[in-house]
Amino acid sequence: MEDEQIVALFWRRDQEAIVQSQRKYHPYLSKIAYNILHDQEDSQEVVNDTYFKAWQSIPPQRPSKLSIYLGRLTRHGAIDRYRHHTSQKRQGDTYAMCLEELEECCATGQDPQQVLDGKLLAQAISRFLCTLKPQTRAMFLGRYYFLDSLKEVAQYCGVHESKAKSTLFRVRKALRAYLRQEGFDL
Repeated sequence: MEDEQIVALFWRRDQEAIVQSQRKYHPYLSKIAYNILHDQEDSQEVVNDTYFKAWQSIPPQRPSKLSIYLGRLTRHGAIDRYRHHTSQKRQGDTYAMCLEELEECCATGQDPQQVLDGKLLAQAISRFLCTLKPQTRAMFLGRYYFLDSLKEVAQYCGVHESKAKSTLFRVRKALRAYLRQEGFDL
């Protein structure tokens, strides 16, 4: 079933929308959640919460790309659960490692000015990503948005793991320079 048809089911408040969303996107959403949480049970709970959040938010939302919409809901839910579980102690897992790798060029804060700065930073990062070659952009997004391991990123980009690692290092360095040029003091 096409995304537009599934969204139409949500708009009609037809529970078949959930069934069709699960059928089409469950493996994709499970992978996103698992990459952050590394726990099958928590990942499945987050994915189930995603379907509930989609039910609550469509309507009024009408996503044009359902996969991206559901992926974002899943990612945010998994990050929230991760933060809840690790509020006492930070573990050395992929999510934490990815954040540490990006921290040197993309720090954000909590007060209103920092939230606004965070939004401007996100826009600047988007502009930067548009300047990258498709393969390099795929590596960056795979690693830092979908939180895939270096091995997975290298595999689906058709390069050796060492090449992916060095490419990501160069991209982070270029991103930092780009953000400084854009006026971000990081």
